[in-house]
Amino acid sequence: MHYITRPIDHAGARPDKFYKATLFRGDALLLGVNCLEPGQTQAAHDHADQDKFYYVIEGVGRFRVGDEYATAGEGQVVWAPAGVIHGVANESDT
Repeated sequence: MHYITRPIDHAGARPDKFYKATLFRGDALLLGVNCLEPGQTQAAHDHADQDKFYYVIEGVGRFRVGDEYATAGEGQVVWAPAGVIHGVANESDT
């Protein structure tokens, strides 16, 4: 098991839908990398028993959390509590 990793080392791209890689999975936590090319979206969904946060490494995303929408960019964090619908669209050029 690896306890130290750099998320950017797990980045990737797919032309047909956003790219995902799981970095760690435990009983109460899942840590992953989602890479959205310009114009790609992650459909709104929820996780009944897990909070979710997005940490933006690069670019700008338009995030939905519940009924609210907000734009977040590099270095910002977006949090969606367990059971709350959330999703993101990449509206940037990167």
